[in-house]
Amino acid sequence: MTSTELYMDFFGFTERPFTLLPDPDFIFWSRAHRRAYSVLEYGVMTRSPITVVTGEVGAGKTTLVQRLLQSLDDDITIGMVSNAQGGRGELLQWALNSLGIETDLTAAYVTLFQQLQDFVIEEYASGRRVILLIDEAQNLSVEGLEELRMLTNINSNKDELLQLILVGQPELRQMILRPELRQFAQRVTATYHIGSLDLPAVEGYVKHRLQHVGGTGSEFTKEAIALVHVHTHGIPRLVNKLCDIAMVYAATEERRVVDAPIVEEVLDDGIFLPSVQSAGEAAE
Repeated sequence: MTSTELYMDFFGFTERPFTLLPDPDFIFWSRAHRRAYSVLEYGVMTRSPITVVTGEVGAGKTTLVQRLLQSLDDDITIGMVSNAQGGRGELLQWALNSLGIETDLTAAYVTLFQQLQDFVIEEYASGRRVILLIDEAQNLSVEGLEELRMLTNINSNKDELLQLILVGQPELRQMILRPELRQFAQRVTATYHIGSLDLPAVEGYVKHRLQHVGGTGSEFTKEAIALVHVHTHGIPRLVNKLCDIAMVYAATEERRVVDAPIVEEVLDDGIFLPSVQSAGEAAE
């Protein structure tokens, strides 16, 4: 029996409450996450040319995106691109592939653009619209963002045939504010930045995840959660990492409640390694 199976069995959980994998079933609706999701829904509903949501590493952006994908109507064709990089034309190839459109990698840019335009128009004629969702969009260059803006030229004066949703880390927001991207920024109708969780939100988050797997929600003391908040800077992914290890420690010692000393033991043993970049960003 592994250590995680040990604590699941010990506490009577149906599954791990603090898994690191994005799971929309576990979503905790903090104020920031509700607003971010509302912005995503608003962008889809109003057919915004470009919608942008940013947040710290591990803030829960991917979970929100997965929840959005579950809720989209059947008349929407979605293409999802993750970690797209490269020069002019390569991003267009990523977009075509995400929509299931076969392409000739040696084709000219104009030919590829025409393929995308024909597809979008055909979908529109069939009563469908196309959304291109770009995850980890902070990896795009200024040229890449400009290329995305050019894709929105497919839209007619009357209807938005192609919508873009960009999700990324805080650097994406900073890029969009550059003077050379002012034309791109003008097409961004809705935008929101997800900050880190404050202490009350971390308390609610931990309790929510525990109860979701059959726990009481009281398996962590307030003092333990306060320590978790301090050392994770309120970033959900880091909260999961620290709480997961703390529960292993508690189960190993057959203790039903994770208190501050257990969290301190985890920290003292050096098992929990917070992301330096995330912690630094959260402190700004």
